[in-house]
Amino acid sequence: MTEKTGTFVVTHAESESAVVRDVETAQIHTLASNPGLEPHDVLEATVTPEPPLEVTWQVVDVDGRRSIELVDSDLEPTQHSKALAADADVGDLITEERAGTGEIHVFRVPREDVDAAAHDVLEDDETIARAARLEAVRVEVRRSADEGVLSVRYLPD
Repeated sequence: MTEKTGTFVVTHAESESAVVRDVETAQIHTLASNPGLEPHDVLEATVTPEPPLEVTWQVVDVDGRRSIELVDSDLEPTQHSKALAADADVGDLITEERAGTGEIHVFRVPREDVDAAAHDVLEDDETIARAARLEAVRVEVRRSADEGVLSVRYLPD
């Protein structure tokens, strides 16, 4: 194997090792040591397999590091998000780019499932990976149980 440069999300971290996931390919790399990483950290880095067996990896260069803040907001989705969901069927996802960087994802869900859907989004590793791909540092989940609308805002800061 050869070294790999990309964007990685830390999915698991202990004092002596860590697990990172490539946000583009979803390939998992177990690191033989932990250079101070925490779950939800995002690394722009180069990793290389450790000899002789090449089953674990090491971080050889870090171009950038940030963490993703997950926020379970008590705010309702914006009027714009509610308008996007107005004509959607239950189960539909509407994606819209934000001005500048980031995206807003709006889901139409059954009213009784809004809280569970919000919890699922906040617990899903793919939420962090998507935030990393979008160069976001904050993911804000808003919901309206009365209207069956869930919005996920991927924000640059």
